[in-house]
Amino acid sequence: MTTSLQRPNPMGRRLIETRVTVNVEPVTNGVPRSAWLRRSTAATWHRPYATLLFALDFLAAVVSSATAIVFTPSPTAGFTDKVTQELDPIFFAIAYWLLPLTWLLALWANGAYDRRYLGIGTDEFKRVVRAFVSVVSVVSVLALMVKTDLSRLAVFTALTVALLLISLLRYLARRTLYVLRKNGKAVQRVLLVGSYPEALEVHRVVTRTAQAGLVPVGIFLTEGAASVRGINTPVPTFANRDVVTLAADLDADTIAVCGNAGAEPGELRRLAWQLEGTGRDLVVAPQLTDIAGPRVHIRPVEGLPLLYVEEPTLAGVSWLVKTLLDRAAALIGLALLTPVFIAVAISIRVTSPGPVFFRQPRVGMEGKTFRCWKFRTMYMDAEERQAALMMQNESDGLLFKIKDDPRVTSAGRFLRRTSLDELPQLINVLKGEMSLVGPRPLPAENGDFLGDVRRRLLVRPGITGLWQVSGRSDLSWDDAVRLDLYYVDNWSLTADLQILMRTVAVVLRRKGAY
Repeated sequence: MTTSLQRPNPMGRRLIETRVTVNVEPVTNGVPRSAWLRRSTAATWHRPYATLLFALDFLAAVVSSATAIVFTPSPTAGFTDKVTQELDPIFFAIAYWLLPLTWLLALWANGAYDRRYLGIGTDEFKRVVRAFVSVVSVVSVLALMVKTDLSRLAVFTALTVALLLISLLRYLARRTLYVLRKNGKAVQRVLLVGSYPEALEVHRVVTRTAQAGLVPVGIFLTEGAASVRGINTPVPTFANRDVVTLAADLDADTIAVCGNAGAEPGELRRLAWQLEGTGRDLVVAPQLTDIAGPRVHIRPVEGLPLLYVEEPTLAGVSWLVKTLLDRAAALIGLALLTPVFIAVAISIRVTSPGPVFFRQPRVGMEGKTFRCWKFRTMYMDAEERQAALMMQNESDGLLFKIKDDPRVTSAGRFLRRTSLDELPQLINVLKGEMSLVGPRPLPAENGDFLGDVRRRLLVRPGITGLWQVSGRSDLSWDDAVRLDLYYVDNWSLTADLQILMRTVAVVLRRKGAY
């Protein structure tokens, strides 16, 4: 760049023109945009995965159309009865090409292929449902416009089967993705930025579940290298480096700003500017750990984004629906499982003397004590023998657990492994003392709960819960409490349904049950 600088000559001398050449570096605060170019990303795992989903969605839509044509009477009534037989090819072109393509367009428009929603959480399936609503609306409007007398049953079958198949195939694809991520593939490499305690907390959270696909590869210390001197860090630590250059050197495709690292005015914005055009993602991990998205809302005020955290939803219509569903499911379950109850009762009486059921005082909602029903799995002198086994306790919390407990009967071992000993708790659910899903009820003899543990008492205890589907007895007490508190703080009917579905898989694997 060339510029002319002139200085006035107060003595009337001739002005001398001076030319100075200044080298200006390319602008980094923003990159030129093109409406026709797709934004490149450093993470590429989602591209083959999204392509696979695209093919599976199209296949599901084609199969659903074929199902409607084969299994519904007169699906082409609007074409054959009122027009001519020659219009059948048009019908099949619509059923096997136009309708599947409409599904793909609706899924794309609703963000069902967006990498931010793939692989974890429920947002992906919410977008599938929204796409279903969009396709139903388009088909309904077109049917009214062309006044075609299509079979309503055929249309309903095609759309509903497509929704179910797309959801099922995406679930299976997600399970495959989880297997790949456990083997270190299809992951995002994350550089953590912040003080060491804040970065370490985020490291613990993101590595707790391999399904998230977030792999920390380094920590950039905002407080300098002296803060970790003599500490064995889980990943390499760095200081006094340019963050963007460091991310490139580590091949990190994501930079996570932890805690208060980006609290200084303008600092986070400048980092976002520097990352533009690099394809690397910038995420912010605030100190609101274990709070789910539905409770967090961003509301800008004069350009200042304010993060609102709503109270947990533990009342209202949804809570009433949960109560009614619990009672109805318990009543139906007790009726259907009567033969199982009889078979279990016989096995208990045959293998050891004593009653069939064991009723232990447990602490329920709001600290109320109730008697929890279970099938007896131990010998009658189990409580007297517990004192002699205290040194073998493998639990670090309020519960007493031994993997090979000698007090458990032969029938009891089978009942515990299969979780059949928990079935009588449907009686507690029917009485309103427990729920199908919730924190596990803890023994009343442990006394008053202190600190954060008391928050578990805000909801009814459950037969199954987030603790059970995440490891059961294999988890530490701190992890169990954390999961229970997460459930209390982020409860929803959708979360209950997910936990119930995961419970089936956990029971079949018999992992952590003893």
